[in-house]
Amino acid sequence: MAANLVLDYDFNYKKGKWSWDNKAIAGYGISKQNGTGWRKNDDRLILNSLLGYQTDSKYWLYTFYTNFQTQFTKGYNYNADGTRTLISAPFAPAYLTFGPGFAYKKNDNFRINISPAAIKYTFVTNDSLSNLGSFGVAPGEKHLFQFGASLDAYYKANIATNISIENILKMYSDYLKQPQNIYLDYTLNLFMKVNKFVTVNGGVELINDPLAKIPVLNNGVPETHSLFQVKQIFGAGLTYKF
Repeated sequence: MAANLVLDYDFNYKKGKWSWDNKAIAGYGISKQNGTGWRKNDDRLILNSLLGYQTDSKYWLYTFYTNFQTQFTKGYNYNADGTRTLISAPFAPAYLTFGPGFAYKKNDNFRINISPAAIKYTFVTNDSLSNLGSFGVAPGEKHLFQFGASLDAYYKANIATNISIENILKMYSDYLKQPQNIYLDYTLNLFMKVNKFVTVNGGVELINDPLAKIPVLNNGVPETHSLFQVKQIFGAGLTYKF
């Protein structure tokens, strides 16, 4: 049993050589399985903004982009002994990334933006997680500054009648510390339209965050590791476009 609510809204502006593309995603969902009770399966707030000025080439732009993302509620790691450990909370983490760059934009469904001088702030406002040094902050600190390169790509295509796929990729490398440890966030969404109001969707999100410290038990001993994270969502719901 599951219940999910997602708001996905695009608001774009174009005048002459200037364009301004914005996307807001707010999602929350819970699911229940035998023996586990209710647990959240989706929790995200994402704001993307891309300001572009077209070059002499038709598809290339000079850009300045901004990305912000966090979550609404606390997240837990559920242990085998029935206990749970706090691993995230509202604004813990919250990521704010921005910087100048250039983009290839074929249309609204296919674009790649590269910023070779991107600033990234990671905020951890929860005291417990801050004291652990979660998400790369120094123990007891509430934010982390990074300067590096980012890549943001988006591709959406129709693969059959009333069926489409959406790909979202984000990557970041910090010049200041271990640039080989690349943050990666890839999302694949599948949308199937049943009728005007009902849709069925499925998705998977893959995250590799070298700075994340996720508590695990190793032979009964608590440890923290950077683990490859996978999230899957499947559901049906009502859609209203405006």
